[in-house]
Amino acid sequence: MTNAIKTPEQIAKMRTAGRLAAEVLEMIGDYVVPGTTTEALNQRCHDHIVNVQKAIPACLGYRGFPKSICTSVNEVICHGIPSENKVLKKGDIINIDVTVIKDGWYGDTSKMYCVGKPAPHAERLVKITQECLYRAIDIVRPGTTLGDIGHTIQQHAESNYYSVVKDFCGHGIGDEFHSEPQILHYGKPGTGQILEQGMTFTIEPMLNAGKPGSKVLRDGWTAVTVDRRLSAQWEHTMAVTANGVEILTARNEESF
Repeated sequence: MTNAIKTPEQIAKMRTAGRLAAEVLEMIGDYVVPGTTTEALNQRCHDHIVNVQKAIPACLGYRGFPKSICTSVNEVICHGIPSENKVLKKGDIINIDVTVIKDGWYGDTSKMYCVGKPAPHAERLVKITQECLYRAIDIVRPGTTLGDIGHTIQQHAESNYYSVVKDFCGHGIGDEFHSEPQILHYGKPGTGQILEQGMTFTIEPMLNAGKPGSKVLRDGWTAVTVDRRLSAQWEHTMAVTANGVEILTARNEESF
């Protein structure tokens, strides 16, 4: 497995793309309310990326994906397709996944939103999944292995009685949407590729309240939990620095 080492100039371009992707998630939050449709959210994000940011929504047309963002509600693990028929209701949880291309470079990030007040069990799943991402980020530095990242996520998830989705993973990113290496969210410490300064990739843990398995629906994209129990995901794009990590898609609400 390889990951092309990025120059400071290339990382600067990724920083711009990452900030734009984060901005979309910051913008859309006020519109995630009961009664709206996932298609309405998609249209707002599309318009913001294209008309305000003068950028490109990477998902639109990617391998035939028909929309500009992914909207994954409740039991949908990832790659949910926005639809006029999907109306959000109180208590739903939704992941919005945004990837922006600016000047040929990609920024990829996702966030969980609660529609109204969620049930305590749903709120807990969202919280623990975010903690898995943050704990993984905390150990990213030169010398850390991919197995260390996966183990950190898996240990925190399973100690809180959640399962880790193994059918999807994080990935290298730069002037391509997806590249090597695959960033698994489970693993053994000290195994796998060793991180180096200048590597750029996503970490995007997906946790299920029930079984870890997934099933892709007939639309060819939407992945749901096999037992239809809840799933949650958070994602950031990052760059390995000389002694740590820079989160290229950090939102203003976060502190790294």
